[in-house]
Amino acid sequence: MAQSSVRGEGIRPRVREAGEPGWNDGLYDENGDPVHRTGGGRVRTADGVRVRTADDGRVGTPDGGRVTTADGDGGRPADDTLPPTQQAHGRHGGRWDGGGGRRPRRRRRILRWSAMVLAFLILGAAGAGYIYYRHLNDNIKKDALNIGDAKDRAAAPKPNAAGQTPLNILLIGSDARDSVENQKLGGAKDTFGAPPRADVQMLLHVSADRTNMSVVSMPRDTLLQIPTCTDPDTDKDYAASTSLVMTNDSLGRGGPGCTVATWEKLTDIHIDHFMMVDFAGVVSMADAIGGVPVCVDANIYSHTSDGHGSGLRLEKGTTSIQGKQALQWLRTRYGFEDGSDIGRAEAQHMYMNSMVRQLRENATLSNPNKLRKLAETATSALTVDEGLGSVTQLYDLSKELKKVPTDRITMTTMPWVYSSDGNRVLPKPTDAAKLFRLVREDIALDGKDKKKTAKEKTSSDPAAEDDKIGVIVQNGTRTSTLAAAAGRASTVTQLLIGKGFTQATADTASALTEDTTVIRYPSADFEGDALRVAKALGIPARSVEKSTDVSGVTLIVGADWRDGTTYKPAKDDDKTPESADALNGSDTSACMHVNPNFTW
Repeated sequence: MAQSSVRGEGIRPRVREAGEPGWNDGLYDENGDPVHRTGGGRVRTADGVRVRTADDGRVGTPDGGRVTTADGDGGRPADDTLPPTQQAHGRHGGRWDGGGGRRPRRRRRILRWSAMVLAFLILGAAGAGYIYYRHLNDNIKKDALNIGDAKDRAAAPKPNAAGQTPLNILLIGSDARDSVENQKLGGAKDTFGAPPRADVQMLLHVSADRTNMSVVSMPRDTLLQIPTCTDPDTDKDYAASTSLVMTNDSLGRGGPGCTVATWEKLTDIHIDHFMMVDFAGVVSMADAIGGVPVCVDANIYSHTSDGHGSGLRLEKGTTSIQGKQALQWLRTRYGFEDGSDIGRAEAQHMYMNSMVRQLRENATLSNPNKLRKLAETATSALTVDEGLGSVTQLYDLSKELKKVPTDRITMTTMPWVYSSDGNRVLPKPTDAAKLFRLVREDIALDGKDKKKTAKEKTSSDPAAEDDKIGVIVQNGTRTSTLAAAAGRASTVTQLLIGKGFTQATADTASALTEDTTVIRYPSADFEGDALRVAKALGIPARSVEKSTDVSGVTLIVGADWRDGTTYKPAKDDDKTPESADALNGSDTSACMHVNPNFTW
């Protein structure tokens, strides 16, 4: 594979592959630690007692006693512990066999030579194995985890009663065209060397007890405000966007750490790690896996008359795809569903689910050679944060992921609505916030969790005095069938003023649509104030959320509070919104719908 110019990658020496001279499967003991040997003709037993070997390899204790072997037989004593007459035989090439017999000196030389060769081969193989381990570590490219403003970082979740914490990993697919191979696979020659974009973004959440996994995709066309980011390599500062921009632009503002910062600011979910792969990495990993089955309900050719499309060409039914074809599947937009990025996300979910099943069910991956090929490929393809920057750390992560049963994996897409021009999407206010809350509170998206007792939400930032808290009140009572209830912003503003929040003001110019009443705040230093307002009005803490859409504490009176001055919250609902399009990991019946304009 051609050398990539992705950040952090250097030139790597070729290392022996499995089956070549110098490869050793047994470099490490069962605990993963290197095997140590003492020098000077001595070996150390498991309990630390040193024993010495005779010239011909037999083992004796320092005082000449017998050593019991693993099978219970006694070892013979060393020559210098024998009776004098028998010692003489031993020192002149003979051996003690209980009868004073002698073996030819030639046999002893052969045994000594064989032992030396064996020792050389063991040490050589061990050295090659260690070099290969270092080689895999050197393959892995690393970057900073979060390069946004530290004050915008989401708080880490607290351990459960068993001391366990959830695990959140952001998966990023880069469209970087920074190498000949990536440019060839991605087309668009005019963008060679341009800032990369995060065209695939999936948050992978593993529950604290490791019983379930949730994946949330964000369409690349989602419009957001990207926070301030600082490139860790150049120290260049990228100012926060003052207008809404596509979320995939975040990667070009200093690296994957900015994409992580964007997710944390939007969702208030603490992200522990990220893993990023480019075009060439997708192809090489798909080849190493050996094929992933996918399904289409009609013949498909993703190609337009003006040259757009991924080039994917498949016949109706299930096909095992790998290499370049796998990349085409993951990039296809023209041909699936309505031709939008939403259909592409659905196809990506199908591929990931199928890949997980393939890795777990395919017996060929128990073959050491295939596993080593996958390890070589994966470490070369990935860019990760420092917390995943070694083979050991990646292996530990894989063990955690393997604990989750396939039928407890749920793939979802962030609920969305079209932007005003119809060309981009925005997070759907109520449903997207609810999905993020479920992930943040470690509630399984498949609905199979036991009912958890809701914890009262608290903040490390103390609230200001009531009369010092500024609150903007907006009317969000409009629905698809009802006009906004008149005067609600003013009525609730007066209610707040009567409770001592004298800085509350009504925004009568806004007519919004919110199913439920919500309080939003822009950053952690407003969280305590927002929770204090919620408590004063009887609004549950779950309806208090961080949002980049507001500049201060903002109360939006929803359609569930169209009249009166007493808020009556609806019963807590932990069901995954239907708009998230949940897909279970064990669902083998899923099949992508082909747009009739792209069939053949």
